[in-house]
Amino acid sequence: MLLYAIIMFLIAGVFIWLSAAVYRGRTDLIHDYHMTRVTDMAGYARAFGKALIPFPISFVVSGVIGLFGEEGVFAIASVAVLLIGIAVGTTMILIVQKKYNGGLF
Repeated sequence: MLLYAIIMFLIAGVFIWLSAAVYRGRTDLIHDYHMTRVTDMAGYARAFGKALIPFPISFVVSGVIGLFGEEGVFAIASVAVLLIGIAVGTTMILIVQKKYNGGLF
């Protein structure tokens, strides 16, 4: 599962860069139709950047768990952490969208 861990760490690095860039105001990385009714772009960018943080955390933790072995327990735990992190991150993004845009689109 070393390859899995390496892939998770690389993906986490991309998401860390993405969340930092969006937090600093690079809203051009977010599709335009998600910002149609946003009036506070600075607040939206900060909130959206924070909402992306659960993704790299779950990727790193999943990769670390994957390093412990390929046995069933570790594989299941690794995937469970990954899915929970993705669910939390997605929920946070939906909350930010609802707050700043009035809905997803």
